[in-house]
Amino acid sequence: MIYGYARVSTAGQSKDGNSLEDQSKALQAYGCQEIITEAFTGKSMERPQFSMLFQKLQEGDTLVVTKLDRFARTAIDGVSAVRELFNRGVRVHILNMGLVENTLTGNLILTVMLAFAEYERGMIVERTQTGKAVARQDPNFREGRPKKYTKCQLQHAMELLDSGKSYKQVESMTGISKSTLIRARRA
Repeated sequence: MIYGYARVSTAGQSKDGNSLEDQSKALQAYGCQEIITEAFTGKSMERPQFSMLFQKLQEGDTLVVTKLDRFARTAIDGVSAVRELFNRGVRVHILNMGLVENTLTGNLILTVMLAFAEYERGMIVERTQTGKAVARQDPNFREGRPKKYTKCQLQHAMELLDSGKSYKQVESMTGISKSTLIRARRA
């Protein structure tokens, strides 16, 4: 049996051919008979769908992923998982690398490529943290998602409530939900 595995870190991830749809198309084109997909962070090997698939794989099966970073993010986890699959007689095919062979050379290439994937992920985290540190230097910086409504919009909604309008009426007039109005009133 040929199993395909596609993963995104976030449900909205779609750049560089990493969307679930793009990965699934590539896996179908390869000839995967069953494709398992999930949106789950790659920081850990503890991913529900991957764990289920990992246990399901049997001797003679092939596991196919589009890119190495979809499979594992740390060299230790990746090498450990691939070795276990090799010991169980399962073949591993990384579409952008080729079939990973259970040889000294195959293990060397896999280990080096996994080390690069781990390094790349570390660099992404480091750049993100540096960007946040720089952004925090700006006195107008606010951590988190931007406010949906301006102070002026909320003030107008509060004035409507104070003039005797109900929450439901103000919600239909302004588009601001009742729960947001209640929070704004408490503030």
